[in-house]
Amino acid sequence: MSKTRRPRIGLIVPPADGRVPDDAQILYGDRIDFVARGLGIGGVSPAGFAPVVDRIVSLAVELRDDGAEAVSLMGTSISFYRGAALTEQLRAEMTAATGLPCTTMSHAVVAAMKALGVRRVAVATSYIEELNQRLVAYLVDEGFIVTAIEGLSVVAVREVAEVPAETLVRLGESVVRRDPSAEAVFVSCGGLLTHGVIEPLEAMLGLPAIASSPAGFWDVLQLAGVDPSALGFGRLFRAPYSSAGGRTKLALAASVA
Repeated sequence: MSKTRRPRIGLIVPPADGRVPDDAQILYGDRIDFVARGLGIGGVSPAGFAPVVDRIVSLAVELRDDGAEAVSLMGTSISFYRGAALTEQLRAEMTAATGLPCTTMSHAVVAAMKALGVRRVAVATSYIEELNQRLVAYLVDEGFIVTAIEGLSVVAVREVAEVPAETLVRLGESVVRRDPSAEAVFVSCGGLLTHGVIEPLEAMLGLPAIASSPAGFWDVLQLAGVDPSALGFGRLFRAPYSSAGGRTKLALAASVA
């Protein structure tokens, strides 16, 4: 009996080693075949992005040639730092060059918040203040209200993955407590390890918690027509999936259970 073919998903990741992020295995085990290419950013800052940002489209083409059925740029700040218009232009260029469905982690976050019915969001990041302000501008352009934002000022790529879950939980709680009108908390930076963060925040705050890397996987799988449901990453991943229109449409109440 032949094995069922696994969907093959292409990821463009910021680190030079081009390793598939750990969240892939935690979320989906062996259900999905992920393949990645690395950008090699020099740091989590505009100066670190500038030398490599023009490689994104060519890496998307490499992933297509490696059999990917959909491609995502799995970096949040490198996809939003030039503004909403250029973020959308980048996605359009990736799509045109590859002929595949393409997305970015910034598009993923927007889709996740809209799917959960969120408009007012508190934001916790790993970023320096310059990137925090660019993120606020991006989210405002996409129709959201940022109730509070605070970052950890981490620039080194390696150090992002070393931020403890406890630090992120405290930061997420802090930004929500600063303005109780927040409807969700967003933990921004694809390099942060958030498996032990999302569900504790949701339980503590009674609000949806969204994080960059999980949202990126959720988004690109839907784009490829694959059910993104999984356990351990909060309300977003427990919500019913529908392939109609290529993206799940959720009511927040349906994702609380």
